[in-house]
Amino acid sequence: MSITVALYSHDSVGLGHARRNRAIAFALAADLPRLTGQQVRGLLIAGHPDATNDSLPPGWDWLVLPGFTRTENGYASRKLTMSVEQLTALRSSTVSAALEAISPDLFIVDRHPFGVGGELKPALQMLRDRGRTTTVLGMRDVLDTPQTAQREWERVGGGAGVAEHYDAVWVYGDDAVYDPFATGELPPELASRSRSTGYLSHGRPDDPTGEDTVQPYVLTMVGGGSDGGQIALAAARAQAPVGHRHVILTGPQMPAADYERISAAVGESAHLNGSQQVQVRRYAPNVPKLIREAAAVVCMAGYNSLAEVMATTTPALVVPRSTRRAEQPRRAAALAAAGAVSTLPAEQLTPAALSFWFSHAVHQRTLRDGVDLDGLTRVGDFAAELISRRAVLASAEAYDSHALDEEPAYVR
Repeated sequence: MSITVALYSHDSVGLGHARRNRAIAFALAADLPRLTGQQVRGLLIAGHPDATNDSLPPGWDWLVLPGFTRTENGYASRKLTMSVEQLTALRSSTVSAALEAISPDLFIVDRHPFGVGGELKPALQMLRDRGRTTTVLGMRDVLDTPQTAQREWERVGGGAGVAEHYDAVWVYGDDAVYDPFATGELPPELASRSRSTGYLSHGRPDDPTGEDTVQPYVLTMVGGGSDGGQIALAAARAQAPVGHRHVILTGPQMPAADYERISAAVGESAHLNGSQQVQVRRYAPNVPKLIREAAAVVCMAGYNSLAEVMATTTPALVVPRSTRRAEQPRRAAALAAAGAVSTLPAEQLTPAALSFWFSHAVHQRTLRDGVDLDGLTRVGDFAAELISRRAVLASAEAYDSHALDEEPAYVR
């Protein structure tokens, strides 16, 4: 006997969704065998090929869908020459076929209950009709302004419509720091089936591959990199503290023009400042370790980046993205109020401001004991409970069906 788990993320921008699911996959692979006595296998359905740069537990694999990207006019096909409707249909049929083939015991969907353009609805209905799969909607701590979030829920049928397709909702945060039900970002119809896990921080998987970075160093990272050019450019022009190297992690999705500007700025800075050592990387195989061993880190306020930062005592300066969504400024403000990070508005970002912060931060450590960071230690228990409940219900339904089929003893 074994347990099969499937996780979905749409991944139009950045890799935070896929990496959040990957962290959960490692937690479930470690804990479910101990809790259930059964082996676990799994499939991570993602929307960006760069997701596969990250390893998975034994017995797990990636299914990468043809990708969407975001444009000024909404979603569009990333590579294939086809309409949004055609790509949605292709992705939808692929997901449905995969889930029908593996018949998962647990299906976890990240952030978007029905995927892009409703692509998950056929698969969710198929799983409901079969009655063997527990479905979980995983939500990050912050969505957007309450007004924006409410409009988005209305577009997918409201909280009641979503509740018809999901048995449970996991909120990947600490509601003492930020409560999306209290702010109105999550609809009340989902509250009865919702649980806060704590931030998915402690227990992030380490990849033993790659070279160790020479210490001491400071780190600047900008997530996937698609919109991190301004921060990385300011970092490239900043002065690293005396005796420290500076590692700038641009992310694999940074546009080539931005990457070239940053590399040129590093060259100019080295020429002006002599032997200053700045290393620019697109990708690092073990970001949690890179953060943990840094003397200080500058980053954006995406969920995944901050979850990895908060698992350490590394001082962090957070420069939230202020365009497209209000998510990052709201998360940064909440965590700053909890004493977990420092923040700097994007409008105040300058090389001098970063230089000043680095020079003081490298002499400090930040304790984050006041924030619940143990979500990855709980998802296994939550999953085991849901799988057990589904098994009990299935047994009861099978018994009732068998009893109805039997001829009563007094009938001759």
